[in-house]
Amino acid sequence: MPDSMIEVKNVHKQFFNGKESLHVLDDITFQVKKGEIVTLLGKSGCGKSTLLNMVGGFEKTEVGVIFLDGSEIKRPTRKCTMLFQQINLLPWRTVLKNVELGLEGEKLQKEEKNKRVMDALSLVGLEQHLGQFPNELSGGMQQRVAIARAMAMQPDVILMDEPFAALDTFNRYLLQDELIRIQQKFKTTILLVTHDIDEAVYLSDRILIMTSKPGRIFKDISIQLGKPRDRASEDFHYYRRKILEQFEMSGKFQEPEYSI
Repeated sequence: MPDSMIEVKNVHKQFFNGKESLHVLDDITFQVKKGEIVTLLGKSGCGKSTLLNMVGGFEKTEVGVIFLDGSEIKRPTRKCTMLFQQINLLPWRTVLKNVELGLEGEKLQKEEKNKRVMDALSLVGLEQHLGQFPNELSGGMQQRVAIARAMAMQPDVILMDEPFAALDTFNRYLLQDELIRIQQKFKTTILLVTHDIDEAVYLSDRILIMTSKPGRIFKDISIQLGKPRDRASEDFHYYRRKILEQFEMSGKFQEPEYSI
């Protein structure tokens, strides 16, 4: 696929526990185009986070292969960064120093590094909070710092593992809008994991619904709506109902957990 940023081909994954093994992922194949937001949607235990970690180079494939911009993924790379539900800011570092952390080790001139950091903080509206520490910020502001740190690295891909799940509804909606604004400006490719159907419909260009035990791609659904989206519109609720129906159907294909 010439314009794909992520290619996952025939990936299988097992976890071993003594003499037993758990079949987590089975024959996973999909692509993510450059500039797309694609969501992995499925119940707990379907292997979404494991798959995300494999795309990030933190987990090895056992069978199959994953490519990032045409190159096989064998280890983590700065072209691809991850945002977690746990925000992972260093409490002894200020907002400025936490964002700078993402650029440590890069061979950049001081002026270029400062510009990247300040541009990223400006993107998320935190340029007035440079000297504050994480415990002085709300949960939503802390997640903005994490997004700024990721954007300062100028990655081609951002992997997101339920990054807004711990936030209240207001902050979750606000950060979803911020994410869309930033993504549309930079055309960053995003692969997102969530349990939230509304979040998936609001953010995604495509939604991959997964079955469980083992995890498989059940449906690949394209969301043909402009952005930003109106959560109250009939079109939005059409896709919400469609995803919910497919999500419920995917459970009928769920196999009992077994050892191999």
